[in-house]
Amino acid sequence: MAKIDVLDAAGKKSGSRDLPAEMFEATVSVPLMHQVVLAGLAGIRSGSHSTKTRGEVRGGGKKPWRQKGTGRARQGSIRSPQWVGGGISHGPQPHDHAMRVNKKMRKGALRSALTDTLQSGKLAVVDALSFETPKTRQAVELLDALELSGKVLVVLPEPTVDGAAEKSFRNLRRVRVAYAGGLGTYDLLWADRVLFTADALDALEHRGGRDEAAPVEASPVEAESVEAEAATEPADAEEVAE
Repeated sequence: MAKIDVLDAAGKKSGSRDLPAEMFEATVSVPLMHQVVLAGLAGIRSGSHSTKTRGEVRGGGKKPWRQKGTGRARQGSIRSPQWVGGGISHGPQPHDHAMRVNKKMRKGALRSALTDTLQSGKLAVVDALSFETPKTRQAVELLDALELSGKVLVVLPEPTVDGAAEKSFRNLRRVRVAYAGGLGTYDLLWADRVLFTADALDALEHRGGRDEAAPVEASPVEAESVEAEAATEPADAEEVAE
């Protein structure tokens, strides 16, 4: 099982912790991560681009000139595609660009991205982030103390009550904030450095444990009720005959 140092806000080591093997020691699959990221980017496309066909363009109800005798080509409407101001043939229409990716593929891509983050040395863990009020200067000092540069992804366990931590990083152009419950493959691949809080790692480990949850055993009260129902059931036909 891999281990990582836990740092405090000053950048000094305050301890270490084990990383869950199912999340940080998986097989790195580049094609799988590419497919999931591509599907995610396709899903956020608006798909609202549209053009009008000749039936949707206003006007053109009258035949511009008679069919024969003018020496010109026959025309049925001034809104045909060959006319200026006419409709568009085979133009783009609103549609959904979403690509289907099942849950197992998304989980596998996330585990591959987390493993790649650890193996490439991009991962850092801080014991806690304490922001009493939103302070961008305090956020910059924290990143400098932890020696995090480039594009940084800060992972929190959940949205804070007052939003001080999120607002502190919001004005930094190359910093993003994500949450353990909604962490995606694209976020991890986008970042040059990934900063987890200790609570965010706990939440991520709990999220991975829910995927393969063990069967829940019956409580003593439920077990007693099942035994009582079994005692009150009627006997089998063979026993009654005897």
